Amino acid sequence: MTTSSRHPLGVTLVDGGANVAVFSSTADRVEFCRFDDDGTEHRTELTDRTGYTFHGIVPDVAVGTRYGLRVHGAWDPAAGLRHNGAKLLLDPYATEIDGGYDWGQAVFGHDVDDPDTIDETDSAAAMPKCVVSDRSFDWGDDTAPGTLLSDTVVYETHVKGFTKQHPDVPEDVRGTYLGLAHPAAIEHLTDLGITAVELLPTQQFVQDSTLEDKGLRNYWGYNSIGFLAPHNEYASVPGAQVREFKEMVKALHAAGLEVWMDVVYNHTAEGNHMGPTLSFKGIDNATYYRLVEGDEANYFDTTGTGNSLNVSHPAALALIMDSLRYWVEEMHVDGFRFDLATTLTRQDGEAEKHSAFLDIIHQDPVLRNVKMIAEPWDTAGYQVGGFPADWSEWNGKFRDDVRSFWGAEQGTLGAFVQRVLGSPDVYEGSRRSPMCSIDFITAHDGFTLADLTSYAEKHNEANGEDNNDGESDNKSFNGGIEGPTDDGAVNEYRDRQRRNLLGTLLLSAGVPMILGGDEIARTQGGNNNAYCQDDEISWFDWAAADQDLLEFTRRAIAFRREHTALTPEWFRTAPADGATETVQVLRADARPFEDADWADGGNLAVTLVVSDGDDTVAILVNASQTTVEFSLPGRPGAGEHAWRLGLSSDPGQQVDGSGETLLVRDASFTVLV
Repeated sequence: MTTSSRHPLGVTLVDGGANVAVFSSTADRVEFCRFDDDGTEHRTELTDRTGYTFHGIVPDVAVGTRYGLRVHGAWDPAAGLRHNGAKLLLDPYATEIDGGYDWGQAVFGHDVDDPDTIDETDSAAAMPKCVVSDRSFDWGDDTAPGTLLSDTVVYETHVKGFTKQHPDVPEDVRGTYLGLAHPAAIEHLTDLGITAVELLPTQQFVQDSTLEDKGLRNYWGYNSIGFLAPHNEYASVPGAQVREFKEMVKALHAAGLEVWMDVVYNHTAEGNHMGPTLSFKGIDNATYYRLVEGDEANYFDTTGTGNSLNVSHPAALALIMDSLRYWVEEMHVDGFRFDLATTLTRQDGEAEKHSAFLDIIHQDPVLRNVKMIAEPWDTAGYQVGGFPADWSEWNGKFRDDVRSFWGAEQGTLGAFVQRVLGSPDVYEGSRRSPMCSIDFITAHDGFTLADLTSYAEKHNEANGEDNNDGESDNKSFNGGIEGPTDDGAVNEYRDRQRRNLLGTLLLSAGVPMILGGDEIARTQGGNNNAYCQDDEISWFDWAAADQDLLEFTRRAIAFRREHTALTPEWFRTAPADGATETVQVLRADARPFEDADWADGGNLAVTLVVSDGDDTVAILVNASQTTVEFSLPGRPGAGEHAWRLGLSSDPGQQVDGSGETLLVRDASFTVLV
């Protein structure tokens, strides 16, 4: 007879059934609950126990078996204990989850009118079920692209929204993993020049009742409950999400595209003390969540969602690590972007650069070579520049400073120059490289590029919160008219500003990230918080694609790839010991800046000359409201004024190779090579 083991946690198929192991330091009993197709439940108690892990061999378990857990123990919220054997719980290590929730009293461990009182309504009929997944898959010759960060161009997108309305993707797979794997979808990405696709959350998440009551849905997916399970709604066939996720990754890899996941480990969908009991709360509440010291009935929250995962506990940290390794080894994922990553570094409340979470990833043999990207803030702190050297970060300063500069705000030139040069003011002092900066102008959270240049105010009325949700300070500009207009001059200005912003992104040192759809001027109608809009507000409108902007974006990405001067792996240096300058920051008259020039808040013109060996690029930038005459700088190591036009946000820009000056119109840039 097979002997049960406490490792690995979750369900592992063995001869005669499955080894099941569940961690709980506070439970008295744990039951494995198998469900027939008609809903009949069969309970098997895990009678073996090693340390805090309950385990046992359960018969009649195979691929496709639907199951859940029941964990019995004390109900004492004041002491942080929320065990309730009447509630069916999801296995934290489930790799497939089937079904949704029947929101009502049954899924709450407490009486909804009294959070201190236990509710003993059985929740099995109202809960989704875990499924033993088929892990077999023919990966063939699948190989991770292994793209260097210096060669990377990231495309942040949504599995469903990207293809839901794509005319060249078959209707039966639109909005699914297979839709993103379709040749028409991949062709758009490769033709554009993308090297990595960063997917909004694809771990199993919850459609919560608050939104459903309003007729809305959680579109973005930052409401996780299954850290090892692909979200089931993105499968074209029910129950096929594991296989289809793998097929998507395999197809993207074959096209040379890396797959990065936006992962949400900082909190779960169970919310605060008033939230439902779906998994962790009922298994071992104080292990998996940070509770308020001295008030264990309540949750310590730095995420704005009601709870924060307790990364100071080895079991919670092990779950994160096991999940990450699963996505790399089993699903072949190439990188991770960690939502509210600062929360994951809070062991005793304060963010720590050498937290257990960061240290264990650094030494892990599977994860240490995987691309790791932090969203370096949470509701309690802003940590841009505070992560280890092996990590990259979403650089919020890049977004804010570049927007402010092109919005012609006074006193923004100095910060703009820092951002274009890779943010040395943020990273160089700690010996980190420009590759630590994930540069972006827009992201899922906020205005799209088209809306950033069309709306001065947010318009989130469709979210049902009286336009009170979402960021109010967007550093946006509309050209004098709010929203869509037939005014040719305003539209021309908006088009130029979109090219300015995308061009700056792709000319800057660091790793550029494009918000999916910005290249075709995707609009959300001024909604800057479309997290709950699983509809035409968020889905890509391919029929309305701006082909001119698409072509400009292609050219800008290709230009970046052609010029190594734009992609330094380390910060550029001033000349020393006879070395050639790799960067010059010049006034419009081609003279070096003096202190008074930087102090002039109205100065919005600059020339940046960057070099790498024989490759030299001059970027002439004019964010002012008037045309500026630029003196052409001398080219390092070559004759004076040997320039030709490389790229410009002004379609009418002309360059006379023999001239010594160049007129650059208002709100535009021109690149010379």
